[in-house]
Amino acid sequence: MAWHATSWLRGHEPADELTSFGLDLDQLAGLRRSGADGVGIALPRAGDLLGLGGPRELNAAALSVGEAVVGRGIALVPRRQGSALWWEQYDAAPRQVPDLGEADRALRSETLSAAETLARLDVARWQPVLADEFLDLARPDELTGPAGIPAAAVALAGRAGRVLRIAGLGLADDGGAIGSAEMSARREALASLERAARRALVAACSADVWPPA
Repeated sequence: MAWHATSWLRGHEPADELTSFGLDLDQLAGLRRSGADGVGIALPRAGDLLGLGGPRELNAAALSVGEAVVGRGIALVPRRQGSALWWEQYDAAPRQVPDLGEADRALRSETLSAAETLARLDVARWQPVLADEFLDLARPDELTGPAGIPAAAVALAGRAGRVLRIAGLGLADDGGAIGSAEMSARREALASLERAARRALVAACSADVWPPA
C-alpha cells in the first residue's frame, strides 16, 4: 500500500488503486494535504520501534499489529476483521529510518554472517529446507513495483522479503537435537538477520529515504 500511495502522490496512479486497499477519501485527502510526495512503512516489534517516531498512541497501535504506513504528520494503522480491511489514522512525529544504501549494505553483511554461522553449525543437517532457502538467494528477484518506485527499492524489498522468510523458518523450528550453546548461536544469528531484513524492507518501502525523485 505504501508503494501505491507514493505512486499516487507522484501522479503515476489513480486513487482507485488506493481505495482498493481500504483507504477512504478523507484519508486520501489528508495524505495529499500533507504536502508529502511519498509515504513509508514501519515494522515495529517489542523493544524495537522501527519506522516510528511517536507519539505514544501511534506507537502502541502500530505495535499491536506490527505495522503502519507513515506519512508527513500522518500515520495509518491497518485493522482487519475477516476479509475486511480498514485504516485508523493517527498523528505522526518525525522518524529516523535507514537509507537504501545503508540498509542494503547491512542486509548483505548480516546475510553473509548468518550463512557462515549456520554453515559452521551444519544447517543442512538439522534443517535442510533452510539451507536450500539460503542457496535460493542467488536467483533473481521477481518482485515488481508500481510506476515511479525506484528499481533499487524494488530489488531491496524483494531480497529483504526472502531473507525474512529464511529467518522466520529458522526461528520457528530449532531443528535437530543440538547443544544449548549451538542453539543459542543459531538463534542469535537468525535474530540479527531478521532485524536487518526488517530494516531493509522499511527502507525499501519508505519514500522519505530514497534518493531524490
